Amino acid sequence: MRPRDWGLALLVVIGWGLNFVVIRFALEELPPLLLGALRFLVLAFPAILFIKPPPIAPRLLLAYGLLISFGQFALLFLAMHFGMPAGLASLVLQSQMLFTLTFAAVFLGEQWRWHQLVAMLIAGSGLFLLASQTAATQMTLLGFVLTIGAASCWGAGNIINRIIAQKPGVPVMSLIVWGSLVPVLPFLICSLLFEGPAAIGHSLAAAGWQSVWTIAYLALISTLFGYGSWNYLMRHYPASVVAPLSLLVPVVGLFSAWFILGETLNLMQGLGILLILAGLAFNVFGPRLSRARGRRL
Repeated sequence: MRPRDWGLALLVVIGWGLNFVVIRFALEELPPLLLGALRFLVLAFPAILFIKPPPIAPRLLLAYGLLISFGQFALLFLAMHFGMPAGLASLVLQSQMLFTLTFAAVFLGEQWRWHQLVAMLIAGSGLFLLASQTAATQMTLLGFVLTIGAASCWGAGNIINRIIAQKPGVPVMSLIVWGSLVPVLPFLICSLLFEGPAAIGHSLAAAGWQSVWTIAYLALISTLFGYGSWNYLMRHYPASVVAPLSLLVPVVGLFSAWFILGETLNLMQGLGILLILAGLAFNVFGPRLSRARGRRL
C-alpha cells in the first residue's frame, strides 16, 4: 500500500474510532431518534440533487437503508442514551461479524470454515463476559442489548450489501447518499411518537454549535468520508491488507473514550475486550495461519 493510502486508512480508522465519543457529545443536546433524523438528513441533502440513484431495485435500496442506516443507528443511539459507554459501544458493535457469518450461512448458504467457528466462540465468550459485568459497571444491560441489536442490523445489512455488490455498475457514493434518504422519515416518525413534539422543539431551540459540529462529523466525516475512503481502499488493495485495519477502530474508540470522557474498565471487562479482539483477529488471520501451516507440512 502506498504511503498516501496508509495515511488515508489511518484517518478512516481514527475517524470511525472517534465517532462514538462524538455521538456521546451529540446526545447531550439532542434526543437519540432526532439525532438520527438530522444526521441522515444532512447526509442526503443536498447530495441527492447532484448524485443519481443507484441502479438497483427499490426494495434493495429500502432494505439497505432500513438495516444499515435506520436499524443500526437507531439502536446504537438509543443504547448510548440508555447507558452504553462510548468505548464499549465501539467494541460490542463489532459483533456484527458474528451476525454477518450467521446470516450468510442461513440466507446465502455459505459454509462456515473452522477458523470462523473458533472466532465466533472466542468473541462470543468475550461478549458474554462483558454482559455479566453490567451490574458492577457504568454499562447498563439495556444499553448492551440495544448495541447487540444494532450489530445484528449491521450484519443483516451486510448481506444486502453483498447482494447489491453482485450487480455491476453500482456506485458506492450513490448507494451511501440515497441509502441515507431512506431512514429520514422513519427516524422522524419514531422521534415524534416516542420523544414527542415538545422534546423535539425544545432540543432544536436549545441546540448550539455542539449539535452542529457533531451532526456534521457523523454525516460528513464518519459516513461520507469514512465509507467512501474505505471502499476506495478495498477496490485498490487486497481485502487481506485492508480488512485487518478495522480491528484498530475499537482500539481507538476505547482509548478516546478513556482519554476524552474518562471512561474506565474493570478487570473482567478488560478480559472480555481481549477475547472479543482475539476473536475478531482470528476471523481475519485464521486463513493465513492455515496456509502457513500447510506450507510447513
